[in-house]
Amino acid sequence: MSPPAQPRTGSRQIARLALPALVVLAAEPLYVLVDTAVVGHLGSTPLGAVAVGGTVMSIAAWFGALMAYGTTGRAARRFGAGDRAAAVAEGVQASWLALGLGVILAVLGLTLAGPLAHALAGNPQTADAAAGWLRIAALGGPGLLLAAAGNGWMRGVQDTRRPLFIVLGANVLSAALCPLLVFPAGLGLTGSAIANVTAQTVGGGLFLLALVRETRQLRPVPSVILGQVVLGRDLLIRGAAFQACFLSATAVASRFGVAAVGAHQIALQLWFFAALALDAVAIAAQSLVGAALGAGDTDQARDVARRVTIAGGVAAIGFAALVAAGAPVIPGWFTDDQAVIDQTSIVWPWFIALLPFAGVVYALDGVLIGAGDVAYLRVTTILAALLGFLPMIWLAYAFDLGLGGVWAGLALFIAVRLLATVSRWRSSRWTVTGATR
Repeated sequence: MSPPAQPRTGSRQIARLALPALVVLAAEPLYVLVDTAVVGHLGSTPLGAVAVGGTVMSIAAWFGALMAYGTTGRAARRFGAGDRAAAVAEGVQASWLALGLGVILAVLGLTLAGPLAHALAGNPQTADAAAGWLRIAALGGPGLLLAAAGNGWMRGVQDTRRPLFIVLGANVLSAALCPLLVFPAGLGLTGSAIANVTAQTVGGGLFLLALVRETRQLRPVPSVILGQVVLGRDLLIRGAAFQACFLSATAVASRFGVAAVGAHQIALQLWFFAALALDAVAIAAQSLVGAALGAGDTDQARDVARRVTIAGGVAAIGFAALVAAGAPVIPGWFTDDQAVIDQTSIVWPWFIALLPFAGVVYALDGVLIGAGDVAYLRVTTILAALLGFLPMIWLAYAFDLGLGGVWAGLALFIAVRLLATVSRWRSSRWTVTGATR
C-alpha cells in the first residue's frame, strides 16, 4: 500500500512545529543561564566550578540531543509512510536505550567526577568545587536521556505540543528551586546541582508516562535497540567531535585564569542558548523532511530545506542584533566580578559576528539529519574539528592568545561546516526516499 499523500508544506506548518520546539529547546539552556546567574553571585570560584562541571555534563546533554535527533528521523520516515504505530515503536526502543545509557553515564559521573574536574580546571579549589557539583548532577543522566527519547519520537509524529508542556513544567519547577536551595537553604553549589537533577528526573518520568499512554507494546526488543545503536553511530561520532572541541575550549580558557574561564562560561552558555533556540527550525526540518522522504516526495523535501535555511539565517541575524544591543548589560546579569566582565568584552564581537552563519549551518544540519544523511555530517564535522577548531585553540594556548584565540577556533569550525552543508544541500545525494534510508 502506498503512503498517504502529504499536504504541501508551507511556512505556517514549519512555524506550527518550530514554535513549540523553540520553547522546548530554550527551556534547558534558559535554566542553565538562570543557574549560572545564581551561582555567579556566589563568587568567581563557584562560577568556574559550574563552568567545568557543566561542560562535563554537556556530554550527557549531547548524547540526549543525538538520541532525539536520530529518533526523530527514523520515526518521521515511518510516520510519513503512513505507519504511526511503527513510529511510536521507535520511541519505545529508544527509551530503553536511553535508560541504559543514562544509568551508565550516572555511574561514570559519580566515579570519575574528581579526575575529570582536576583535568579541566585551572586550580585545585575550582576543581574540588566542580567535582562536588558533578557528583550530584550526574544522577540526572537517566531522566535527561529519557526526555530526549520522548522528544524524539513525538517530533517524529509531528507532535511538539506535549513536549512543550512537559519540558517547560519541569524546568520552571527547577528554576524556582535553584535560588531557594542556593541562598535561603544555604546549600550553595549543592543546591544548584539538586535543582538540576530535579528538572531532569521529573521531565524523564513525564515522557515515560506519555509513552505508556500511547502504546502497551513496551517490551524491549534487543535487535531493534542494537539497530538503533548502529544507525546512530554517525551521530555519536559527530557528537564526540563537538565534545572534544568544547571540552578543549574550556580547558584552554581555564589556563588563562579564573576570570577568563568565568567569561567563557557566560559566553558559551549564551552561545548554546542561541544555538538551541535557532535549532527550532531545524527540528521542524527533521520532522518534515523525514516525512516527505518517507512518502517519496523529494520536491517537498527540497522546499522544506529552502524555507528552513532562509528562516534560520533571518532568525540568527535577529538574535545577533539583540546580543549586540545587550552587550553593555548582559554580562552583569551573571556576575559582579569586574575582571570577568572585562574578559567578556573580548568574546562579544566574535559571538555577534558568528551567529548569522551559525543559523544557516544549524538549519541545514536539521535538513540532513531528517534525511538520514548523518554519515556526511559525521565526516565534515570531524574535519571541521581537526582542521579548524582544535588547532586554533591549542595555538591560542601555546602563544597566549587568550579568549580571542579560543573563539577564533569556533569561527573556523563554523566556516568549514557552512561550506560543507551548503555544498551538500545543492546536490541531490541527500534526497533518498522510503520508510528507511
